[in-house]
Amino acid sequence: MAAHRKPRQRSIGGHTVRTAATFALAGAATATGFEGTGHADPQLTPEQVRAKVDQLYQEAETATEKYNGAKEKADTAQENLEELRDQAARRTDRLNSSRDQLGSQAAALYRSGGMDPSLQLALSADPDRYLDSAALAERVGSRQAADVSSVRKQLLDIERLRGAARVELSTLKSRQTELKRHKKTVTSKLTTARRLLDRVSEEDRPRFDAAGDRTSHTSRSSASTRGSLTGPVPPTSATADAPNSRASAAVSYAYTKLGSPYVWGATGPNAFDCSGLTQAAYRAAGVSLPRTTYAQINAGQRVARSELRPGDLVFFYSGISHVGIYIGNGQMIHAPNPSAPVRVAPLDEMPFTGATRVA
Repeated sequence: MAAHRKPRQRSIGGHTVRTAATFALAGAATATGFEGTGHADPQLTPEQVRAKVDQLYQEAETATEKYNGAKEKADTAQENLEELRDQAARRTDRLNSSRDQLGSQAAALYRSGGMDPSLQLALSADPDRYLDSAALAERVGSRQAADVSSVRKQLLDIERLRGAARVELSTLKSRQTELKRHKKTVTSKLTTARRLLDRVSEEDRPRFDAAGDRTSHTSRSSASTRGSLTGPVPPTSATADAPNSRASAAVSYAYTKLGSPYVWGATGPNAFDCSGLTQAAYRAAGVSLPRTTYAQINAGQRVARSELRPGDLVFFYSGISHVGIYIGNGQMIHAPNPSAPVRVAPLDEMPFTGATRVA
């Protein structure tokens, strides 16, 4: 790499669990989040608190997926910018070498009795002057003409790369602004949810927990009536029923991450958000998935709910803001929200949107 290359910039957001966890726990003093809940009515029942917290988690997850998408684009812009700068540095090295060769030719001409005016112009401190001289190549010998033409082309190439880098830098700054906006939304929602949870007293905790379990209990009863949920799915059964070896490997990975904490923006190996878990699972299987739920749903072949097989990605909510990995018997493994670790859950726990079988 050229010695004068600009130092590599650190991309915003980072990929470490530590950074993601910092985001998830940031700023309790400044966030406002859910309208009016920063100073909520002290008479809210545990059931009302549960409903508001669940809503905040769902809104935070929607913002998280937008953050993940913006971060993916920002990382791409960062990589493109660095590659353009690398190319410009390499081209500048070659340009300097070519101009050194012209300088050697000029010195030889000077020693032999004088320097051609065109070479004086080419080696001047103002190279733009000779770029505008259309007759330059005609006033030097054939070899010198080729050398001067090469320098001219290299200067034009470098200016093109620098122009592209300026455009990419503008794109990167725009993505970074978008990242900050989504980060503020996520931390605000999560902080408000945390404040609400802190207000639930120990004596009200059983009612609060029961309010959260009610939907799951109803879903399990409904699913059992249909015969689609008959009990926990053992890993060996789930992997054996997978449609291919990649799906089997992804399911196996998901089982090993049960109990891992949910951290927004995290992609493993020790913490995950919902799309971070599915991406990591298929990455372990040798498959590269997009970062976001709304991109992952298009990463394979759509399948009907009645045709689900272990390893299929299952999506929820109208905005496609949540995803899990199907394991059979109407169940999935997913990263729910900051109040629950990676776990097994029924599909009916949330409004089902669609499913994709990864190719």
